[in-house]
Amino acid sequence: MALADILLHIDSYPDPTPLETVDEALTLAARLGGKVTALALQVAIPVKSNLLAEQLVGLTALAAEEEARSLEACRTRTEHFSKAAAQAGLAADAVIERVHIHELAEHVARRARTRDVCIVPLAGKYDGQGEVAQRVIFSSGRPALVFKSGTVGKGDELGTVVVAWDGSRFAARAMADALPILVRAKQVRILTIVNEKPSATSGLGAEAVRHLATHGVKAVVDEVDAKGHAIGPVLDRYLEEKSPDLFVMGAYGHSRLRELILGGATERMLHDPTVPIFLSH
Repeated sequence: MALADILLHIDSYPDPTPLETVDEALTLAARLGGKVTALALQVAIPVKSNLLAEQLVGLTALAAEEEARSLEACRTRTEHFSKAAAQAGLAADAVIERVHIHELAEHVARRARTRDVCIVPLAGKYDGQGEVAQRVIFSSGRPALVFKSGTVGKGDELGTVVVAWDGSRFAARAMADALPILVRAKQVRILTIVNEKPSATSGLGAEAVRHLATHGVKAVVDEVDAKGHAIGPVLDRYLEEKSPDLFVMGAYGHSRLRELILGGATERMLHDPTVPIFLSH
């Protein structure tokens, strides 16, 4: 059992994914053990203009220049990806597709529906990858592996993986989706934060440990007392202490009209992840 079919989204506009971040994504893919396909999207920028606007600022020409810049970023990054993957001995391919700038996140989510997992790097403050990650998590039906530049350590081996466990269906889905990863990890820790929500009680992790053992995964339980504090700082302290290679958690969110309202832990982890995070909904 393995995550054999991995999708990696490479951003091209306005702030392209840095080359070193592409390398980090390849390190994560190597730890998962599957074939990785890099998807780089050239943005198409529609122009609604008139004669006066064209004379003043040349909107059509400006849009064409930005589209060309996006395409060049796609080519540079897919070439770098292919060379780095070949040097690392990874099964990989790369594709460049053109998509309307406002449909980019949904396009990635559609492509992710026929993959085992989609890797989404969070690189720049304005790179829009947060929206892509949310769309993959909540619209693709498949898990996302989200990481921030600079949080992936060296080496292809998967060391410690932490699974957030509160007994919810979201946590159950995440643990099931991550099972091929847990089998490969050197160490698996089940994290239950008590005194934060009524459903997360002491001893809850024992059943998760039992289930994983039937799949050959030996896990240990960590119970952390939130003492009434918000979930974000509690998670931050725990992850800083354990420094896992991967954090597995269920993603909670619901729609209010057209706005996606994220749960506290989900929002915190997507905002500024200190370790790579595997999320399922």
